Amino acid sequence: MVSATTTRLVEPLVLRLSSGKYAIDPPVVLAPMAGITNAPFRTLCREQGAGLFVSEMVTARALIERRPETLRMIAPGAGEWPRSVQLYSVDASAMRAAVTMLGKENLADHIDMNFGCPVPKVTRKGGGAALPYKRHLFSAIVGAAVEAARPFGIPVTVKMRIGIDSDHETYLEAAKSAAALGVNWVALHARTAAQMYEGKSDWSAISRLVEHLKPSGVPVLGNGDIWSGRDGAAMIKETGCAGVVVGRGCLGRPWLFNDLVATFSGEVSRSQPTLFEVREIIYRHAQLIVEYFESEDRGCRDLRKHMAWYLKGFSVPGELRRQLGMVESLSQLRGLLDSLMDQPYPVEVGAKPRGRTSHGRPVTLPYGWLDNPDELPSIELEDAFSGG
Repeated sequence: MVSATTTRLVEPLVLRLSSGKYAIDPPVVLAPMAGITNAPFRTLCREQGAGLFVSEMVTARALIERRPETLRMIAPGAGEWPRSVQLYSVDASAMRAAVTMLGKENLADHIDMNFGCPVPKVTRKGGGAALPYKRHLFSAIVGAAVEAARPFGIPVTVKMRIGIDSDHETYLEAAKSAAALGVNWVALHARTAAQMYEGKSDWSAISRLVEHLKPSGVPVLGNGDIWSGRDGAAMIKETGCAGVVVGRGCLGRPWLFNDLVATFSGEVSRSQPTLFEVREIIYRHAQLIVEYFESEDRGCRDLRKHMAWYLKGFSVPGELRRQLGMVESLSQLRGLLDSLMDQPYPVEVGAKPRGRTSHGRPVTLPYGWLDNPDELPSIELEDAFSGG
């Protein structure tokens, strides 16, 4: 929490939970990322200062079918609160049932809805960033979630992109609709689905959305190209958004949240861990993942994808880097990490883009999807993201 004597860059963001008000102070949110933001990674980010930490995206249908892996994905880490779950669905009935389940069984304190995913296996079913184009379907799904959550005191938020592409921008109208239906905030990733993760995000779109939603009083959170605390501060200053959502910037860098908290608190120092400090974060991450999966083999395999992100910019011999990327046990990992030579944080490389850099491409959509935004889909839509 920021002290009362510190000059604030932005006010806390308040979530009204069934148990009372929760102040996200400063308003820094860990974005849901498939295969990344499981309970171990959320724990690391929480320890570094993230104010809210959202689960990997899960489908409403998989949840109500009680698939074991989906239930694992929404399970909180030790001491994790509030429990935030991101839901995805292309069906209002399934969304209502999933939210009702979360409420009745006390499985979540906050629900975020995904309308920003650009990957083909989601958009080809009309989901993710494709869905807001169908304005009536979008309103039906958001309305179902808000209504189902209300009796349990669960706040609902939405995350979206600018639109399908530059010719089919949906964010202003969709955000206004969501605000009218009662969501607590709208988070905008300032790219279109067609852009994927290419180029620079358009922060001016965040500014426009802030102005657009001012009459409603619904806050806007900004997302896109936050690689340092200074980037977060710049986004707040340039756009007037009420907080930031961090995704790829924290891959292999959970301490980014510490940097953001310090910057938002008016501090000038930056979080720049040495390689010895990073190696201990890696090992803690490994221990948490092994405990989470209840399997040393599976846990170490899951850690491998993080290794290149953690070591980015550091001088590590090629063979040692390769061995770390193929680690099989905690004891092997400990030995490899102990063979590293300490060195200062690589500032020039460490704060640069990382993670997915997919080039832009036409969005995969259901046949005839763009014919009429007012027309409800005549095809049978199904939840398309089988991973959860």
